[in-house]
Amino acid sequence: MRTQGALLPAMMDFSSGDHGHMAHALRLAERGLYTTQPNPRVGCVIVHGDEVVGTGFHQRAGEPHAEVYALREAGERARGATAYVTLEPCAHHGRTPPCADALVAAGVKRVVIAAEDPFPQVAGRGIGKLRDAGVMVDVGLMREAARELNIGFFSRIERGRPWVRVKLAMSLDGRTALASGESKWITGEAARADVQRWRARSSAILSGSGTVLTDDPRLTVRLPEGEAFAPPLRVILDRQLRTPAGSHVLDGSVPTLLLHGTVASCADERFARVERIVLATQGDALDLRAVLALLADHGCNEVHVEAGPTLCGALFAAGLVDELLLYVAPLLLGDGARPLLQLPTLDDMARRWQLQVVDQRMLGADWRLQLRPA
Repeated sequence: MRTQGALLPAMMDFSSGDHGHMAHALRLAERGLYTTQPNPRVGCVIVHGDEVVGTGFHQRAGEPHAEVYALREAGERARGATAYVTLEPCAHHGRTPPCADALVAAGVKRVVIAAEDPFPQVAGRGIGKLRDAGVMVDVGLMREAARELNIGFFSRIERGRPWVRVKLAMSLDGRTALASGESKWITGEAARADVQRWRARSSAILSGSGTVLTDDPRLTVRLPEGEAFAPPLRVILDRQLRTPAGSHVLDGSVPTLLLHGTVASCADERFARVERIVLATQGDALDLRAVLALLADHGCNEVHVEAGPTLCGALFAAGLVDELLLYVAPLLLGDGARPLLQLPTLDDMARRWQLQVVDQRMLGADWRLQLRPA
């Protein structure tokens, strides 16, 4: 399987116009941030001479791809034009016909592609079809930006597991809740609204039974009225089936997956509205790698984790966290409050978990740090 940076062609010289049009295509692709999963977010711009004659972006799985919308808008002016696409055009019949064929049929002269598609049924075949038909193809313009936009899609296809993003909110002294478990609200309204957008872009929202018992969360997306999104799958890790009747996560309002161990069984009606799957355990917990492999099989690209220090710490310790969203509030909760993560005790500084800051910004009175393992 292709991995980032491996066997890539030498970077060619792209013009300032090429950069401008690909940046436009990436902005279009981002409009599908909340709606395309499990498909990638893709944008397309068609340029005839110096004039943009067609634009499009993929909106939802099963609906036309970005190239189709752009070609419809361009009409006859697509002939002899250049198409800028953020991901390699598909070459296979899925829910829609191959976009590579549509570009050839429209008479496009040149196609500029940001990133190759690692999906096995496409991977190089779309580029091959175009070149075999005499279309000039240039690859790699703004590749990193295109991969970043679809970081979960690339993770699922190339690594066989979703991109795991853990969200935590803490006080300045590193505490996430009072000793009683009360945590509403550490952060302010702006930070909580920001969390909703990270939830919306995810394929699944994952939590554990401990959080369900303590907080009874809904784990749903709440965006301003009129903003479209595909509801993420709600995933609960509940090895012993402790989730009580009446919990919000059992209400059937969104698709919900309850993962439990082989020793757990329950014949009552608590789980009538959710799907239950038995997974292998490791010690006294579910096998987290098996959890992520299962979610990849369910088409999950980005998994947003909102859980307590035990589950979040276990994911970190297992090396399964790809990104941390850390919201820091200007308050103190004291030594008796609950810690951020439960991690193994280190006896050597060389074994510390080193993180790099990807982004930092103020949200009202709070800070949001976006961090990734170094």
